[in-house]
Amino acid sequence: MMKQPPSAIAPAQARLRQQQGVLLIDVRSPDERALGMADGAIGVDQATLLHDPARHIPAHVTPVLLLCQTGARSANCASALMALGYHAIESVSGGTEAWQSAGLPMGRCGLDTDFGERYSRQLRLPDVGLEGQHKLERASVLIVGAGGLGSPAAMYLAAAGIGTLRIADADVVDRSNLQRQILHTDARIGMAKVGSAAIAIRALNPRTRVEPILEQVDADNVERMLAGIDVVVDGSDNFPTRYLLSDACVRLGKPLVYGAVQRFDGQVSVFDAGRQRGQSPCYRCLYPQPPPADAVPNCSDAGVLGVLPGVIGMLQATEVVKLVLGIGESLAGRLLQFDARSMRFHELRIQADPGCPVCATESACL
Repeated sequence: MMKQPPSAIAPAQARLRQQQGVLLIDVRSPDERALGMADGAIGVDQATLLHDPARHIPAHVTPVLLLCQTGARSANCASALMALGYHAIESVSGGTEAWQSAGLPMGRCGLDTDFGERYSRQLRLPDVGLEGQHKLERASVLIVGAGGLGSPAAMYLAAAGIGTLRIADADVVDRSNLQRQILHTDARIGMAKVGSAAIAIRALNPRTRVEPILEQVDADNVERMLAGIDVVVDGSDNFPTRYLLSDACVRLGKPLVYGAVQRFDGQVSVFDAGRQRGQSPCYRCLYPQPPPADAVPNCSDAGVLGVLPGVIGMLQATEVVKLVLGIGESLAGRLLQFDARSMRFHELRIQADPGCPVCATESACL
């Protein structure tokens, strides 16, 4: 004889039964429950409940209501429990979504409302979840340059929930910046860029701590700039700073997310030689020597398409988030090149240079 499927109960009826003392179990994952769960429900994910139901259900005849996101998992879980001999199991029809739509009370598993709502879409990602979001919140990122690349990188890292952004720049906002440097506004022309950046970031996400540093990164302060930092974003626009940052990141074991733009072309990579000597290249492995001073004109001379830094800066922000979370495959050992005119990406493999004076395994770091 075929077993009867578990009965489904409407959310409002389930709430009445719960108030009468019937056990309500939310079988979703902890990350899902962190976004909010039915008030008074007990959180036990499906696998844990089925592995040892006796630990959570007092007796085979104990009435139990099961709740998931939309009702499918709770129905399957109820069927599995019935197959194990539990007789009074019901699934809440429509799950938590229907519970909320019915206006029934919700609670949060120890999360403040702002955190749960602000990061809800990332919390739903299995590769992020509650643990990953807390990793982002604990992370400290140095962004060198609050200009074309630093602007989108800073905005998206703050929006993603990076806990601390240290931003170093000695320049002030100029009207010519506004075409691409989206941290700044017309009203803040003449203000220090780091001060303008702090205003924009705090308005976007007050949970992110901003450390504005009104200094140009140089050999005397670079180690202080990198102290306590997890990942460095190179948003500079000159070769001396790029080499300085790369060498310091190798020496101090910090991953460096590099980006550069000119006219219609951009490139981005990750240099992680400090943590992966002999395996991951550094900036000098790609460009052993800087070009002559007049060989590569800067943006003020050559021009740059306004949206281009946005593309490259967002790619840099993506690499930072992946590095902090420890997910996916970073651009370490790869140079991603972007041509805005043809809307094409090209990838160039970069090998660690065994003769590099900075990152080779047998070399002493500068």
